[in-house]
Amino acid sequence: MRQRRLGGQGLQVSTEGLGCMGMSSAYGPADETEAIATVHRALDLGITFLDTSDMYGPWTNEELVGRAISGRRDEVVLATKFGNEVENGRLTGRVNGRPDYLREALDGSLKRLGVEHVDLYYQHRVDTEVPVEETFGALADLVAEGKIRYVGISEAAPESIRRAHAVHPLTALQTEYSLFTRDVEGNDVLATTRELGIGFVAYSPLGRGFLTGTIRSAGDLSEEDRRRTTHPRFQEENFARNLAVVDRIRVLADAKGVTSSQLALAWVLARGEDIVVIPGTKRRSYLEANAAAAEITLTPGDLAAIDAVAPPGVAHGDRYPPGHMEAVHR
Repeated sequence: MRQRRLGGQGLQVSTEGLGCMGMSSAYGPADETEAIATVHRALDLGITFLDTSDMYGPWTNEELVGRAISGRRDEVVLATKFGNEVENGRLTGRVNGRPDYLREALDGSLKRLGVEHVDLYYQHRVDTEVPVEETFGALADLVAEGKIRYVGISEAAPESIRRAHAVHPLTALQTEYSLFTRDVEGNDVLATTRELGIGFVAYSPLGRGFLTGTIRSAGDLSEEDRRRTTHPRFQEENFARNLAVVDRIRVLADAKGVTSSQLALAWVLARGEDIVVIPGTKRRSYLEANAAAAEITLTPGDLAAIDAVAPPGVAHGDRYPPGHMEAVHR
C-alpha cells in the first residue's frame, strides 16, 4: 500500500486506512473474531492507518481495536477521537470540548486501546460553548507530554479550522467525502485545508455502503442497522432515487473493469495527494477489494464521465438526521 503525507508535521499514513466503527456499532451484528482478523489482514496488506473513537459503542470499539493491535502496535498509525460526550459508558448527546474533559477522555482511550500514546487525536465535533483556543491549547499540552503525536479536527467549519490551527498546527481534518457527499468542495472546507497545509481524511467514502451497489433495498440491512431507520438517504422517499445514481456509477465501473466500490474510492483518492480514505468494513473480503482501489488510475475521461452521472448534490436526502446535521461544520 502506498503512503501519503498528512499535514506539514511529518505524519505518513497508508493511502487507504480502515474505519473500524462498524466492527462494533451502528451497522448490524458484530463478529469480533472476523473483525480482529480483518484488522490483521489490513496490516498485512500495508493498511496501517486505523480509525476509531471513544463514542463508538461507546468505548467497545476502542477496546476491540486494542485487542486487535496487541503485539503489533509498531505497525499502526492509530487515530481516535473525543468530544461527543460519554459519561459512564453512555452518550449524553452533548459535545464537550473542555480541557478537563478531553484529558479524562484521552486517558480512557489510552487504557482501552492498551497504548501509551495516540498517533492522531481528533476533536470529533466542535463545542460551540468552549472556545476552540481552549480545547486546542489543552491538546498542544498533551502533545508536549507525549500522550498524542498529532492533532486533528473533525467536521469543522473553515473558521474553526483556522482558529484551531493557529493554536497548534492541525495535521488532519476528517470529514465525510464521497460521490454522494461533496459539500467540502463548495463550502471552503477543502480549500481551507489546502491553504493551511492540513491533510484531509475522507470518512464514509462509500456513502455508508450505498455506493458499493450491494444494498438494493432496505431489507438488505439488518433490523439493528441504524441506516435502515435513521439515515435519510436510506429511507423510502430517497432510496430509489439514490439507487438509480448508484446504478449509473456501476455502468461506468463495469466499463472500467472494476467494482462500484473501487471506482468510488479511486475517485476520492484522485481528488488530491493530500487526501486519504478510511472506508469502513468488518469483513476481510471487502477489505481486500477496497485495497485494490488504491492502484486504480482514473483518466480525465473517466473523471468527466463520473462527474456527469454524480455531480455535486446528486444524492437525495441529508447525510445525517436533523439533530446530527446541526453538529457538523461548526
